[in-house]
Amino acid sequence: MRLLSYNIRFGGRGRERALTSVISAVEPDVVLLQEATHPAVIEDLSRTTSLPHWGSRPEHSMGYLSRFPVRHVAWHRPRNARHAFLELDVEDVSCRIFGLHLVAWFSKWTERKRARELRALLEGIREHQHGFHLIAGDFNALAPGELLEVQRMPRWIRAMVWLSGRDISRETIQLMLDEGYVDSWRRLHPSGPGYTFPTWDPHVRLDYAFVPSGFADRVVVSEVLLAPESLIREASDHAPLLVEVR
Repeated sequence: MRLLSYNIRFGGRGRERALTSVISAVEPDVVLLQEATHPAVIEDLSRTTSLPHWGSRPEHSMGYLSRFPVRHVAWHRPRNARHAFLELDVEDVSCRIFGLHLVAWFSKWTERKRARELRALLEGIREHQHGFHLIAGDFNALAPGELLEVQRMPRWIRAMVWLSGRDISRETIQLMLDEGYVDSWRRLHPSGPGYTFPTWDPHVRLDYAFVPSGFADRVVVSEVLLAPESLIREASDHAPLLVEVR
């Protein structure tokens, strides 16, 4: 299965052609979309990318495209979560898929909220945690030990970082690691930044795909798509993350 996780920014309206080109170039089987708030856009992408099965709701950030029929789809919105989580069970794929878009902004307060949202998701999927499943999306969080290039961030974000103690808490991604999940990109790329945001000046990694540690070797590809640069910039502010699992 080739899975693409992609934040398409503000619903993707007006950028359908660029998004189609980016998605079609990697021939994914499943696409997890964040900020997919315009169903007409997602329906159009379904047609132009030849991924006939799709889902989108105006009130939810998460949407999807799929090459295969979907046996089960559900949006789960725990109390106080900014965005609903997406659950997919796709035919011909022996892996349950969970998509998320955690609350944005860089501060110790929003990091705590992201961690609460993530705990709610993990608690809700306990029944699946002994089987092969994948959690992917825009975590809006930094991994432990990774470089924070504050000087490259907008002034208002630098101010928030300063108010938070001149660094960003790494609680959210640490929680995934503590729960026994493996960061697929970092496992296959021990060095290198893996930046996914923003596409016009990548300097932070916000997009991740995790699998349980017992299934880590099933992930054979995990790549951030940054080329062609002009098209990636036109399509969205996030670079998509491609994962291939066996």
